Amino acid sequence: MAGIEISPRIKLAAKREGMDATKVRVGAHEIGGDRVVVIAGPCSVESREQLFEVASAVKEAGAHMIRGGAFKPRTLPYSFQGLEEEGLKILAEARDLTGLPVVTEVVAPGDVGLVESYADVLQIGARNMQNYPLLKRVGEAEKPVLLKRALSATIEEWLGAAEYILAGGNANVILCERGIRTFGKLTRFTLDLAAVPLLKEVTHLPVVVDPSHGTGHRQLVAPMARAAIAAGADGLIIEVHNEPEKAKSDGAQSLRPAGFVSLMEGIRPVAEAVGRRI
Repeated sequence: MAGIEISPRIKLAAKREGMDATKVRVGAHEIGGDRVVVIAGPCSVESREQLFEVASAVKEAGAHMIRGGAFKPRTLPYSFQGLEEEGLKILAEARDLTGLPVVTEVVAPGDVGLVESYADVLQIGARNMQNYPLLKRVGEAEKPVLLKRALSATIEEWLGAAEYILAGGNANVILCERGIRTFGKLTRFTLDLAAVPLLKEVTHLPVVVDPSHGTGHRQLVAPMARAAIAAGADGLIIEVHNEPEKAKSDGAQSLRPAGFVSLMEGIRPVAEAVGRRI
């Protein structure tokens, strides 16, 4: 049976015969190993009190890292854009409080140094997947990069974006499937879980899944999280908010802390069934 082949121009992201899978270390955790790493937190850092409450809750439930946006690229300029450096400071304080490494987005090449000084993982959001100056700049960074798939990107376009980072010298790239735009209207996006085993065939990079953005509805997050692990995902990104109805962004897809506890309980047996652990 013929294998799945990608463009020969994708050189550094492609899996080669005999090559080991890349494992990206973040603090005490390794993305791409036998543990499924769970990254959880609010879409946006809104206040110190909000983030501390959520960070403490996800830590207690078993999350491995905290996520939160300090810089927020939004569809319209009138939406909440984030607290910027103040948000980064709050994230760093939450790390000190919980011990959880910080994952946060960077949106401009000129901000990479600033974000890197506070964060443990630099996230490239879906809308910036083909922001080539930004990709080149994070390729020079010392921190790992979590690269989200763009709204309508093919697998090869996504790997091409990863190639920019790898070619810049940063070998610690994590791919994130977060849903693509199709003709469906009942979900925010269509979560392409076939991308997970496909990527395992063609690339050595670890793959995480974001079922929060991929579905847009909190009641769909836990089932798709379980499905992602069954498909071979190395990690999950889950949006959690203490008061989703008051969230400044993405409230409809954010789990309440109790919902996150339930999700963590539900994914453990799935991970064990496929030879992984949480």
